[in-house]
Amino acid sequence: MELAPTYATEPGSEGDDLYIRCEDLFKIYKTANLEVVALRGLDLKVRRGEFMAIVGASGSGKSTLLNILAGLDTPSAGRCYVGGQDLLTMSSKEMVRYRRRQVGFVWQQTGRNLVPYLDAVQNVEVPMVLDGVPPREARERAVRLLEMVLMGHRLHHRPEMLSGGEQQRVSIAVALANNPPLLLADEPTGELDSVGADTVYEVFRTLNKELGTTIVIVTHDPDIAARVDRVVAIRDGRTSSEIYRRVRFEGTEAKVSHEEYVLVDAAGRLQIPREYLDELEIHDRVRVILGEGRIEVLPDGTRRVRPKGAAW
Repeated sequence: MELAPTYATEPGSEGDDLYIRCEDLFKIYKTANLEVVALRGLDLKVRRGEFMAIVGASGSGKSTLLNILAGLDTPSAGRCYVGGQDLLTMSSKEMVRYRRRQVGFVWQQTGRNLVPYLDAVQNVEVPMVLDGVPPREARERAVRLLEMVLMGHRLHHRPEMLSGGEQQRVSIAVALANNPPLLLADEPTGELDSVGADTVYEVFRTLNKELGTTIVIVTHDPDIAARVDRVVAIRDGRTSSEIYRRVRFEGTEAKVSHEEYVLVDAAGRLQIPREYLDELEIHDRVRVILGEGRIEVLPDGTRRVRPKGAAW
């Protein structure tokens, strides 16, 4: 059985290659007299077929964002489109269909991903059986997926017979059982050693390349920039910066570099990296000056000094 690429059938409403578009998202949790603001006007765009990661400190809002994209939570305000579908206007029935067919989810705890008394191939078959896929077709697809995640030799092993890394790779196959265009993973390597984590990231890269699946990972992995195409950092409930991975070839040798950008949201706000603020002792306000083709941000009370021979 061939596994066809799962590119989105509907482009983003802007008519370009966007698959995920979040605009001015807010999420407020209320308990008794306490309000916790998890997202504060967050903006995010993800291209169809992109392999990217979201990073941030604990409490920054990254897992909240992932749950919204998965249809497991709803924002308090804002807009969120996935594959041309507005998640905020979906009925409960449409949301169930979305979670079943449009998005796959991998939890950090493998126990939440797998049925303990079923073997690997049976676990992958479960979502397809629930969706009415014929048994023979479900078995063929389950075997093919397990081969793609490097688990073809462990088809009939139950979770207790597998290592943590092997369980997580089976979990990825389960998440892709119904061929969703979008795969979300919340700290998928958080409980794995370095070898297991490397293999999981290799599997993600293979699936992204061969199936065209859009993959979004939430992680604390400090080396994630070397593993994905783009890293978006969230701070205080907003996207603050992003790092792009660039590959260029010099002859037959590949050169990898990373470019970092500070993001500007729809309201014109940007988050300057904390280390920059500390270095220049910037606290409450700054001077912003428009130059020739650039914007200068200067600490309050400072004067621009033109370097010798430089032109403004």
